[in-house]
Amino acid sequence: MRAIVFSGPGRLSHEEVPDPEPRPGELLLEVAACGVCRTDLQIVSGDIAPRRLPLIPGHQVVARTAEGVRVGVAWLGGADGTCEHCLAGRENLCERAEFTGWTRDGGYAERIVAREDFVFPIPERFDDVTAAPLLCAGIIGYRSLRLSGIRPGERLGLFGFGSSAHLAIQVALHWGCEVLVFARSEAERRRAAELGASWTGEYDARPPAPLHAAVTFAPAGAVVVDALAATGPAGTVAINAIHLDGMPAFDYDLLWRERVLRSIANFTRDDAREFLAVAAEIPIEPRTERFPLVEAATALDRLASGDIAGSAVLVV
Repeated sequence: MRAIVFSGPGRLSHEEVPDPEPRPGELLLEVAACGVCRTDLQIVSGDIAPRRLPLIPGHQVVARTAEGVRVGVAWLGGADGTCEHCLAGRENLCERAEFTGWTRDGGYAERIVAREDFVFPIPERFDDVTAAPLLCAGIIGYRSLRLSGIRPGERLGLFGFGSSAHLAIQVALHWGCEVLVFARSEAERRRAAELGASWTGEYDARPPAPLHAAVTFAPAGAVVVDALAATGPAGTVAINAIHLDGMPAFDYDLLWRERVLRSIANFTRDDAREFLAVAAEIPIEPRTERFPLVEAATALDRLASGDIAGSAVLVV
């Protein structure tokens, strides 16, 4: 089969590799499309240490079973099912969790093997390409919104406006929240306004009124501090990132008065099922840009430069 193979930081190649072989409890799937995520970029660039090499990246996978059933494969690719976290419904925190495109080969390929208990039905209203970004950018954004504690009628700040944020804003508006967007570029702020943001500004701008909650999407610790500065007492700042470039020192007054700073780690299968149902109900409209599989490196480069208006998707 054709696949994009990662062999070390900055090294991607388009190769012919053997078809993967499913083990008991796994499915061999034919890939139709795979979203390109910032986590893929961080793995390929070396910001996130690889767990295996060589590796096929990609974890926003729309594929079909041998019977033609369309399913999605996402970042969380498995868990042990027996630890205290799994038994409490928090398999996202399992110490032996597996991750698609990091510890398991992913979807930058014609075929993929996935655990049968970690695939999700795709709502019919989404085609293959628009469904792909829902499987990580969408799900993890949804979990971030939930854990931020935002409620209808409250002011929510989104810091960064890439693939995940452009889906999260649609959920937040559906819930009746007022959404304010902080972004580095005028183009991102313009896209946010088009999607319904009531106010936009740069990362360090002060909003017209303090936020009740915020979600940071940019992989920069300084942006987290900006979000704290914009959030009012008892507000929560949820960090939607697997990797940050470091947290700068900040004055305790930014955290005082019972503000909460929390990380978001992966997602659960319940998150995935709930979000896909909500996405179909709204319905969410992902903005996508298509690339052939062979142009995976180009898609990652354009993602790194901020030159993707929405989500990049590889079409296999």
